[in-house]
Amino acid sequence: MDPHKERIKTGCHKILDGMNSMSLVNLDDQQVHSLVMMREIARGVVDDQNRKVTRNDVIRALRRSILKMVCASRDIIRLLSRMSYEGLDDQQMNLLLRMNEIAHRIIDKQPRVAIARPNLLVEQVALLDEGMRDSPVVESSKIGDALIDGAQSMSNDDDMLDVEHVLRFENGMNVAQESLSPSCFQQFLLWPPDNCITLEWVQDMMSTFEHVSQKVLPSAFCNIVPTILVDKLTDAASSILCEEPNCVEVDCEGEDSRVIVVGDIHGQFHDLLSLFKHAGVPSESQFYVFNGNYVGKGAWGIEVLLVLLAWKVLMPHRIYLLCGNHESRYYTGRYGFENEVWTKYGKQGEYVYNKFLECFKVLPLASVIANCVYTTHGGFFRSKHSAPSRKPKHRKTQRVDLGSLAELSEVKRARIGSPYEGPNILLTDILWSKPSKRNGLRENAGRKYGLWWGPDCTEAFLKRHNLKLIIRSHEGPDARAGQDDFGNMMIGYSLDHDVESGKLYTLFSAPDYPQFGQKRYNNEGAYAILQSPDFASPSFFSFKAAERPTVDPYVDSDADEMDLPAPSSSQIASTSAFCASQRPYPGGSRPIFDFSLLGIDNGPSWSVELGDGLGGTQVMQVPRAPVVEGLPLPPNIQEPHRSAYKYLFELVGALKHVVVTRETENRARVSALRSRAKKRKRRKSNS
Repeated sequence: MDPHKERIKTGCHKILDGMNSMSLVNLDDQQVHSLVMMREIARGVVDDQNRKVTRNDVIRALRRSILKMVCASRDIIRLLSRMSYEGLDDQQMNLLLRMNEIAHRIIDKQPRVAIARPNLLVEQVALLDEGMRDSPVVESSKIGDALIDGAQSMSNDDDMLDVEHVLRFENGMNVAQESLSPSCFQQFLLWPPDNCITLEWVQDMMSTFEHVSQKVLPSAFCNIVPTILVDKLTDAASSILCEEPNCVEVDCEGEDSRVIVVGDIHGQFHDLLSLFKHAGVPSESQFYVFNGNYVGKGAWGIEVLLVLLAWKVLMPHRIYLLCGNHESRYYTGRYGFENEVWTKYGKQGEYVYNKFLECFKVLPLASVIANCVYTTHGGFFRSKHSAPSRKPKHRKTQRVDLGSLAELSEVKRARIGSPYEGPNILLTDILWSKPSKRNGLRENAGRKYGLWWGPDCTEAFLKRHNLKLIIRSHEGPDARAGQDDFGNMMIGYSLDHDVESGKLYTLFSAPDYPQFGQKRYNNEGAYAILQSPDFASPSFFSFKAAERPTVDPYVDSDADEMDLPAPSSSQIASTSAFCASQRPYPGGSRPIFDFSLLGIDNGPSWSVELGDGLGGTQVMQVPRAPVVEGLPLPPNIQEPHRSAYKYLFELVGALKHVVVTRETENRARVSALRSRAKKRKRRKSNS
């Protein structure tokens, strides 16, 4: 080769190396255009291409750079989702989470992201991918250093490429804008490395959630609050809650002590913040008792739940969280919380959702404050001696005996759902029962769950346990609409019974309720303050709804009826409603899996062909089963087999449920025909 051409080619190699490592920050359009054109000319010389470099070549080059960054970012997100975070310190976790956020930004909003040396990221991903091929679960010791080095490079102010220049060239924009810097990245929440939550950490969580709700799409929530934090926080809180009795004793006998009692919140996070601003946060002298229903019908159930669990871990003897009827598998699915989890955590939604359900199982059922005030979500409960041994075929209004706190202490609360029979039916009663003006304790003939109790039962319960006040929740303005016997709950509370031994109040703390639904009531929320020395003389404070962002609902508009009981098995998957899904799927779609990935061309479908009763056939959709055996899957199963197993488990569970339901219905029909035949036979014999 001509020595002159050799020197030129060597010089062009140096130009390419230099430009790949230089910063383009704060350069105007013309400067970037000139540098990229120089790079393309140098590349042409190195590749022995003798052609003119045009403006379109520059734009194509920048597009290629963006494409490389997007592809590298997708690989980085995939790798981070598969790696183990064990053994990383706080700084390393922060760098990896920042890297994950940057990668998501590149994919979601390509023109507005600054990133360090795309070729560096490609090399890092190639290096990491090479080391992962033979390992289903990657240990942080293998790839942590490489990823952290990449995250540090991505956060370097002196080594960034502003990809917005691409759009400026294409759209003819001439205004330079400042590149993103690390200070612009979203704030991440990290679990304390010493596993000790502090007041500053909880306050930081609350302010972060408030900011995120205003600025970040729900689908990006998992980048701010990673699954590992949810996992550790729910485990820490559950370990405390499971040690508490069914009815917790709130010992608050200090001279300046006071207790704040809060009713239903229903995922209205901004109103919870407003309540804390009005009443103050938990402290050594200020206790909180929450009566349940933290999630459902609102957009921020996860935020509400995580904040309250954080306070519980920080001050376990100053905040008490009771169970509500919406803290169940069925109602979290019906009223949007399950969809909220899937929206915010995507593929990790199933795991996060099950973590929350496990936490719900250990929530206490009631509290006694200062030995004189009883609080719970629903109300009273029957004696275990009045509990039916099995579910009655026909629910009739009947009188039952009032239960005691001693009997309540024997209830096994570690379950999700409301039992119809046995001693644990007390769990159903305490979450669903409602007061009445009519004396007596009787089953609610209009509902599947709960009891009605009258003023005489309130008097008997107060006197029996030497109490003076009852504060329950469960009913908002929707439940009291059209009822003249009690207050309409528009100010957040109502005095329902005033008897010789004390009073019974209903308390509701979700203003402008419901956030998701066909009708807003424009009501106020309320909280009660019980103060030393007379805790039995409550003061109620109403508050209006806080300003909150507008979000798409997670709950279907046809699920607006409140306090409906969970359906029986025949209702969940009856053949008359075979095509209707009784439990919503994330994103509104059924499980999907491409079996061609496993070499199978005729994979099983959720559609079945049935007779239409007219001599023809019709295609029906299998409804999802309420409980699926075998899920969640073990973490060591990798894709695509993981998705295939999940799909098949879901389908088998649904088909088993349909078979059982049809058999139950057929037996019921046969039994009904036999009963009618016996009645006709008796009539004939009598005549």
